[in-house]
Amino acid sequence: MPDNVLTPVAITDTILRDAHQSQAATRMRLDDMLPACEILDDIGYWSLECWGGATFDCCMRFLNEDPWERLRQLKKALPRTKLQMLLRGQNILGYKHYADDVVDAFCRKSIENGIDVVRIFDALNDVRNLEQAMKSVRKYGGVCEAAISYTISPVHNEEYFVKLAQELESLGADVICIKDMANLLLPIAAYDLVKKLKSSVNVPIHLHTHNGTGTGDMTNLMAVWAGVDIVDCALSPMGNGTAQPATEALVATLKGSGRDTGLDLLKLSEAAVHFRKVAERLKAEGSLDAKVLNIDTNTLLYQVPGGMLSNLISQLKELRSEDKYYEVLAEIPRVREDFGYPPLVTPTSQIVGTQAVFNVYYGERYKVFTKESKSLLRGEYGMLPGPVNEAVRHRAIGSEEVITCRPADLLPNELERYHAEAGDLARSEEDVLSYALFPQVAAKYLTERNAPPTDANAPVTAAPDAVRVLYVQDLSAPQ
Repeated sequence: MPDNVLTPVAITDTILRDAHQSQAATRMRLDDMLPACEILDDIGYWSLECWGGATFDCCMRFLNEDPWERLRQLKKALPRTKLQMLLRGQNILGYKHYADDVVDAFCRKSIENGIDVVRIFDALNDVRNLEQAMKSVRKYGGVCEAAISYTISPVHNEEYFVKLAQELESLGADVICIKDMANLLLPIAAYDLVKKLKSSVNVPIHLHTHNGTGTGDMTNLMAVWAGVDIVDCALSPMGNGTAQPATEALVATLKGSGRDTGLDLLKLSEAAVHFRKVAERLKAEGSLDAKVLNIDTNTLLYQVPGGMLSNLISQLKELRSEDKYYEVLAEIPRVREDFGYPPLVTPTSQIVGTQAVFNVYYGERYKVFTKESKSLLRGEYGMLPGPVNEAVRHRAIGSEEVITCRPADLLPNELERYHAEAGDLARSEEDVLSYALFPQVAAKYLTERNAPPTDANAPVTAAPDAVRVLYVQDLSAPQ
């Protein structure tokens, strides 16, 4: 029976960000979003997640859109609803650590351009990698939602997560998010963790999960009964599977209960009509594959998020070693243990996954290390949660000293350098930040944006699929 909780549960809808990132390779365009914004703005969500994650990169790389202009347009079209983004702490939206001045400038410009809620996470749950972003978000008036990257391992348990939440609250978090990126948080565990967090911290608890293992709806419901304050869902045209559980299903389930969301199913249905058409177009273009709706319980066995699985398949295809898929899946937990049990989320999921591929492909464990594996073991990404296999670390970095301080403390201010490098390509501070995060992609995008108009009927020479394959392998080059 549900606990005696009589407050409505709030809903964040991810249809404008994580839903299409998880299901359709982040290919939804601004033009797909704007026609539905009036309806979305009238629904009464706690927030709409619409920015951050992979959207920033994909806007420039694949869609020929300025991510900052997308944000400004969405803010104008959604005046009554808080806009939310996902930020990778000291990594911002990239795959390396940036200096504090770049993190501060990015948080400032994000809030100035329309973001209200910033969900900040670190792949290793190293709080030191969250401090600057949390400080900056609060300084510029944003809602600071600090996230716990949820995972399962011998060193990750309720006590670990509660202590982490308390530390994040002490640093000024306005909201604590349980970020279950791989759909590993099972329903009973979700109930217990939410109960423990609600009795241990004083700020709202926000749950984010996916539905690739088929447990997401149950996890959300059990968390609701335990008193969770906010839940992530995705409108049904891009809900479930690798994305979040469907919004309409949870709203209908709670209707008439003490935790009734208060959202109107008719309005949700009206919004879904629009996004169903968008989903059909993305299917026709090949961006949305029906396989994303398949339930894959291998995630529970190997703790591999859906997006990581697709990367592994792409890498094995390139190596013509698709027959080694299950060997790689079995190797991933072993690499993860050797590397100190990092949660498998960007960028650690790619690092651990690629190393597992190499271990299997070369027929010898750790015959070849990726540059990123060496960096992770050296401490460049922060403190690993558990004990590292020192024999593996020595094989990777030899006698090099392991970084034990906050990695960003070793980085001098670099915003002015990016200003100089971007040069005339940048017409604004936003352009400089785009360049700082993705120099090659932004340089190409800004060059084309700044060029005089050309014949709209000229043939397109870019090969997006080929570019995408290269992008998947960015983290995979052996060193």
